Amino acid sequence: MENCTYPPYFNLTMFGNIGNYRYPAFVLCLLLYACIISANLVIIVVISREKTLHEPMYIFVMCLSINSLYGSAGFFFRFLRDLLSDTHLIPRSACFLQIHVIYTYASYELTILGIMAYDRYVAVCQPLHYHIKITSKMVSKLVAFAYVYPAFSIAACVYLSSRLPLCGNTIPKVFCATWPVVKLSCVSIVINDLVGRFVSISTVFLPLAFVLYTYVRIILLCRKRSSKFRSKVIQNCLPHIITFVNYSITAFCDVALSRIDLENLNPFLAVILSLEFVVIPPIVNPVVYGLKLPEIRKCLSRMLSCSKHDRQTKSHRVAVFSLNLLCYCFIVLVNVSLIVTII
Repeated sequence: MENCTYPPYFNLTMFGNIGNYRYPAFVLCLLLYACIISANLVIIVVISREKTLHEPMYIFVMCLSINSLYGSAGFFFRFLRDLLSDTHLIPRSACFLQIHVIYTYASYELTILGIMAYDRYVAVCQPLHYHIKITSKMVSKLVAFAYVYPAFSIAACVYLSSRLPLCGNTIPKVFCATWPVVKLSCVSIVINDLVGRFVSISTVFLPLAFVLYTYVRIILLCRKRSSKFRSKVIQNCLPHIITFVNYSITAFCDVALSRIDLENLNPFLAVILSLEFVVIPPIVNPVVYGLKLPEIRKCLSRMLSCSKHDRQTKSHRVAVFSLNLLCYCFIVLVNVSLIVTII
């Protein structure tokens, strides 16, 4: 298989570093995935049900939660299965599909954060023009662009990678990634490198630069205003800043890992750093926005409280039903995993 030009399978070698810890790791990761689903579903349900939250800022927060569910599903389904398996071979088609899902998740995250930065910039620096510029039609266009452009650009990179003849099938990660696959190529990768650089600049560095630019403008404006105005701006922008910094750090770790020799790192450190990129943002984002944004926090409190008011009662029933459904799904997943383990 090592000499095959188009190997039918790829071998994810980093699972070998987990060894006898795979069963505790499976239970821990399953609980973590259940928390990710629960936290993001709560944010989605609250924003979609509460009419007071049908504003651009909260719509973008809901988009982040949807993207977290999308990215974590693309990673955890295969990862949990591989944890219980003795062999860690992933079919070629499944590998490239996972690459597309994980990298579009990453691109969506950055483009949505860029749109949220623009929303905050207009709200703080141009408040009188906010409702003129940030209309429902504009929100729809921005969200559509945030999803459509990364999907096609990442698809182009994945297609070019899939066309490369390979001199091996070993990927030193716990999930499929573009650069480890491209490094296995038997031919020149100049075109792949150029396209990859263009996509990286347009979907990663431009959104990052735009977010930094907007916050520089906001900081310069806050220096000239009152302390009350600054505290209000900090309250509204702090969740977005935390999310942006958190995602930037985890993305940097993933990029750095793809460029170094993982065999020189501690095995457990290498696995943990590999997981940061697809685990930490989906669990941190809903917690940050749920706790820091007062409107979402108030709606969550109403849903969790047992009031006699009809509206609050219905919201509470929905929350209980969602919790019971998640518990049922968790029990099913645990039982399936036990059956797979016994077999």
